[in-house]
Amino acid sequence: STISRNSLKSSLLQLECHFKWNLLKQDVDLDDLEETISHQIEFFMKSNITNYNLLSYVCYLKNLNEEALRNLQKAEEEIKINHPDEIARRSLVTWGNYAWIYYHMQRYEEAQTYVSKVENTCKNLSSTAQQKIQLPEIYAEQGWALLKFGGKYYERAKNCFEKALETEPNNPEFNAGYAIAMYRLEDYSYRQCEDASQSIEPLKRAVNLNPKDTFIMALLALKLQDFSRVDEGEKYIKEAMQKTPDLPYLLRYAAKFYRRKGEVDKALDILKKALAVTPKSTFLHHQLGLCYRAKLFQLRRTTRYPLQDQENELIQLAICHFKTAIDQKTKFFSAHTDLANMYAEAKRYEEAEETFQKAVQINILSYRDKQEFYYYYGNFQRFHMKLESEAIRCYVEGLKIEEDSYSRNKCRNALKKLLEHRIQRGLEDATDFATLGLLHSLSGEKHEAIACYEKAIALCPDNEEYLSALYELRLSI
Repeated sequence: STISRNSLKSSLLQLECHFKWNLLKQDVDLDDLEETISHQIEFFMKSNITNYNLLSYVCYLKNLNEEALRNLQKAEEEIKINHPDEIARRSLVTWGNYAWIYYHMQRYEEAQTYVSKVENTCKNLSSTAQQKIQLPEIYAEQGWALLKFGGKYYERAKNCFEKALETEPNNPEFNAGYAIAMYRLEDYSYRQCEDASQSIEPLKRAVNLNPKDTFIMALLALKLQDFSRVDEGEKYIKEAMQKTPDLPYLLRYAAKFYRRKGEVDKALDILKKALAVTPKSTFLHHQLGLCYRAKLFQLRRTTRYPLQDQENELIQLAICHFKTAIDQKTKFFSAHTDLANMYAEAKRYEEAEETFQKAVQINILSYRDKQEFYYYYGNFQRFHMKLESEAIRCYVEGLKIEEDSYSRNKCRNALKKLLEHRIQRGLEDATDFATLGLLHSLSGEKHEAIACYEKAIALCPDNEEYLSALYELRLSI
């Protein structure tokens, strides 16, 4: 009946589980996420309750409700094995997910059964009258789910782990989650000239609390490397490689460490070893492509006239791995731009153009991705297609996305250089001065902007756009 259905709906909205956490399918590549979780179930020996719960939600998003229920059964089995003394408490998220899935399958009685299980457990656990119960492991489970859904969710993930740590400050798993969230946030948000890293201390703390967690060790090593503490980082990599020499999750980051250190052959050996364990990993194929690209640039730097055959071979290997990565993970943005750039190196311009277009049409791009796209696409237009005006248009598009990032800075610098270069060569026209004016005004340099617009107007006196830009700037000073 509708009444029971409405009251059921309002009870469902009280449940703390994946359906309540605002995890939107348009922000992820669901097939890829499913594969990632399955890999983690296979290779990480720790309890998989969290993974099965999340996998069940991903199956629901893919309209596979029966499969979703099977994963919840697996979560229940894990709870019995890992927490035989607190089955009810540890099952709250799983039961909440059951209730929602049954509700969506229009099996309202079964949904109500699970709602009641959660409500009764909360009454038993909570001495106070109110139903809302704040358990640290539920905050942590929410944090892990948020981390899996990508950059937009990292800040919320960090807050969840902080809440979990308020109750259990020495819990190794909560500390690991917090450290990963901090690490990802730093990578994701552009650090402006900060020389201190916010994530080194949390990563060190997580390693000390759980010296077996070689994945966290590898992240700590990469973070130390970011801040030029390479020897200290390498100590952690070596220790981790001794502890879990076959863990693909460690090997991929160890390879990244050695590639960035310039030991590309060592990185390639590690990646090939990891690929033997997880042959379909898109991450590994992407990293292999980056290694061959690094070898190509090394060859060009160190050899005056590199052999065309050697160059071609490295370009082909890079293309092959980047292509494998995007064939398997169609929304892998950076693999798309890396492939497009490699096609350009191979002078395969049509394929480069096509791949750039595919990259910009991916529907889960962050503003950072878009800025990066305009930077690379601008370079392609400028250096390969020799179309300076098209390059200028691209850099300007990147700059117009007014969120600060590393790529926006690269657009700004490339645009400034190109415009100044044109002016030095005497090729400039009114639009170049106007664009330089726009560049200055977006950077907050109003006096320089005014000077540029004045030059533009001197060359093109009746241009409405330049006149109004100049007028606005003068007003704002």
